[in-house]
Amino acid sequence: MSCWALIPIKLPALGKGRLAGVLGPGERQRLVRAMLDRVLDALLDSTLVNRVAIVTPATNLTSRPIEILPDRGLGLNGSVQQAGLTLAERGATELVVMHGDLPLARPEDIDELVLRGRQAGLALAPDQARVGTNAIYLKTGSGFRFQFGTESFPIHLAEALRCGLTPTIVERPGLAFDVDLPADLAHFAHPLPHSLTHTLTPRRDPAGRHFPTLHRNPMPWPTVHSESLPTYARD
Repeated sequence: MSCWALIPIKLPALGKGRLAGVLGPGERQRLVRAMLDRVLDALLDSTLVNRVAIVTPATNLTSRPIEILPDRGLGLNGSVQQAGLTLAERGATELVVMHGDLPLARPEDIDELVLRGRQAGLALAPDQARVGTNAIYLKTGSGFRFQFGTESFPIHLAEALRCGLTPTIVERPGLAFDVDLPADLAHFAHPLPHSLTHTLTPRRDPAGRHFPTLHRNPMPWPTVHSESLPTYARD
């Protein structure tokens, strides 16, 4: 088996727009790069991931020893789908697709995702609210179509059913925590190297606006037929 990890990354200048009220453009770009390097380090230290790739329109994102795949402008899901096909042509039999904003991810989190995915054929790692999907393990050639975006977790569950797969749900803090909103920054500031913590200190909003913590209330599980209920593994 050949297990590749794949991370889709947009141009850093366009990333983390929901943090624009508390971080400036340069700070957001440094944040994107810092989080990406942490995810890459976890993947490179994984005992079960053999190779790591990024699909992106950007250049000079990282000095880590990884493969860079060009983003053809197909949108997030189209780019991931095409990159997955490219990796399969290069010999990949398994894929781990992760977002680059999971700064607490550890090698053991990724290994658990792969192990559980190998048992079930598909593993999904939702965010803390079970709204989004932060990581997916799948076998190449499964016909699974990526559906990243708003409320992607229940959509990915439905896609698994369409493919005749019963996924394992892997719930681990390192895979569930992502940085999207101002409220997330406080949880990420301490694990960062000291030289970067100043980047994540939100500026006081002069208008005194309140930033809502969207997508942080857990969603109920979607209704599915009992014979197709996913299994789940928690840390």
